[in-house]
Amino acid sequence: MKYCSQCGHTVTWSQPPEEDRERYWCSHCGTIHYQNPRIITGTLPVYKDRILLCRRAIEPRIGYWTLPAGFMENGETTDAGAIRETWEEAMAQVEVQNLYTLIHLTPINQVYMFYRAHLPEASFGAGPESLEVALFKEDEIPWDELAFLTVRRTLQHFFHDRKNGQFPLHVSDITPEDRDHFFTHAP
Repeated sequence: MKYCSQCGHTVTWSQPPEEDRERYWCSHCGTIHYQNPRIITGTLPVYKDRILLCRRAIEPRIGYWTLPAGFMENGETTDAGAIRETWEEAMAQVEVQNLYTLIHLTPINQVYMFYRAHLPEASFGAGPESLEVALFKEDEIPWDELAFLTVRRTLQHFFHDRKNGQFPLHVSDITPEDRDHFFTHAP
């Protein structure tokens, strides 16, 4: 950021008076330009004993598999955003059940929220951001071709929890130490 959107003067990256951290701010008019984490919301769509995954048609990680998810829009709830993203990426209508994973990616200022969702029928297709969409049983999941660590964690939690029939909320962090594993395979 170079210029203030309020008055057009040059902004600086420093600690404004009465703030606890550095921010972009305009010393001319005093406007602080807050930059906050972005929320990614999506679903873990389940049809019988299978999970619906999308092969990405866009960067990052084009060609890799992911759960349907994307950036939350202004004016929508996280669950409404998850339903919208599932439709946009997988052309699937789901019934949201519960917030299932909440994953903080502090190194890139993102928060992922995946909802467990029921896919009432095997009706889906590739939206503009997907190359293909498919249902996978647990032993068919393309683990080596998953796009993101957030997706891997969510799937691992699901398959573990499905064994005992309990699906609690899982909250975790991806820290700077995990940075090399954002897009690579976690153990």
